[in-house]
Amino acid sequence: MEFLEKTFRWFGPDFGVTLNDVRQTGATGVVTALHKVPTGEVWSSEAIQSVKTEIEAAGLKWSVVESVNIHEAIKTNSLECQKYIDKYIETLSNLSANDIKTVCYNFMPVLDWTRTDLNYQLADGRSALRYDHVAYVAFDLYVLKRAGAKQEHSEELQRKAKKYLDGLDESGLSNLQNTLMAGLPGTRDVISLEAFREHLSRYESIDAHQLRKNLVHFLSQVAPVAQELGVKLCIHPDDPPRPIFGLPRVVKNREDLSYLMNEVDVLSNGITFCTGSLGADQSNNLVKLFEEFGSRVHFLHLRSVQHQEDGSFYEANHLQGSAPMAALMTAIVKEQQRREQEGRSDVAIPVRPDHGHLLLDDVRRPQSFYPGYSTIGRMKGLSELSGLELGVRYGLGIQ
Repeated sequence: MEFLEKTFRWFGPDFGVTLNDVRQTGATGVVTALHKVPTGEVWSSEAIQSVKTEIEAAGLKWSVVESVNIHEAIKTNSLECQKYIDKYIETLSNLSANDIKTVCYNFMPVLDWTRTDLNYQLADGRSALRYDHVAYVAFDLYVLKRAGAKQEHSEELQRKAKKYLDGLDESGLSNLQNTLMAGLPGTRDVISLEAFREHLSRYESIDAHQLRKNLVHFLSQVAPVAQELGVKLCIHPDDPPRPIFGLPRVVKNREDLSYLMNEVDVLSNGITFCTGSLGADQSNNLVKLFEEFGSRVHFLHLRSVQHQEDGSFYEANHLQGSAPMAALMTAIVKEQQRREQEGRSDVAIPVRPDHGHLLLDDVRRPQSFYPGYSTIGRMKGLSELSGLELGVRYGLGIQ
């Protein structure tokens, strides 16, 4: 039986990791995107081919697109929605024509993954990404000053948030704002408070129910075409899996995944199973979720978070933290067995280590990397996960 396909996310040469670096990690596949194409615009076949050629010249394969980002007009189902759905389909067609058949995306409104600290210091000198819920509440209440925020946060949290804010100097406050307002992965853009408030206003009449409907409206048109093209779409869970700044989140738990898979019930409508995003909610049973939805998982993000007080968490070592990674890997390998027995062609599910720590020589150049995507920390994670997979296969008697 085939092993999982080992991949590594690459943001291009502007973010400190070369394709030769990727190859030396032991990965054979690259996860990337055309980051310089504005969200919603068509990826031309020529631009796709250019990046693919560059990757293959380094002895690697472009295995997964992460991400073909969804335009806000689709998420809000505004007047231009259909125009951007048509462009999305054209991009999928161009990717398929270049034999790139796995596409990760997310449906998080306005913001991508949300953290409050990009350099959380661990005891041994490594640094990790962290989400501090008290810091988030402090920003929401006293910097963003969002209408309705007080009603969403308990009095105890409000007191903690005020104390936290009072302890920040000007530099700390600026750093918190820049971290929370970070733009899309693969850029160094930061959203201004004015622009963010404008984005929030567009969602005033969109609750979780309506956002779900908008997502299904998109998928009902795109997934059947993807199926015909041989393209596997895999939606990434919300990170963290909870509403942020009043914005709804609709890919956060079993109920959400079940709804999406049933509403658009074609194999091409699949899941990026991110153990860190789903695992940030302690009520999500990761093993049971994978066992239920494994047949629709087209891409794996394996990482672990360590839960802390008040809903906070930080990125732990890949085999430590709160995720039951050994049990998860066992479920994954058993899913591969099932696929092989069914004669499916997607036994070698692409997997990548996610959000590695900043450590060793990479500490000397932290600004070179996109946060969470330094080389050595992720290479360490890939090695650990590869060893775990081998051990699980041996324990199950799989050669």
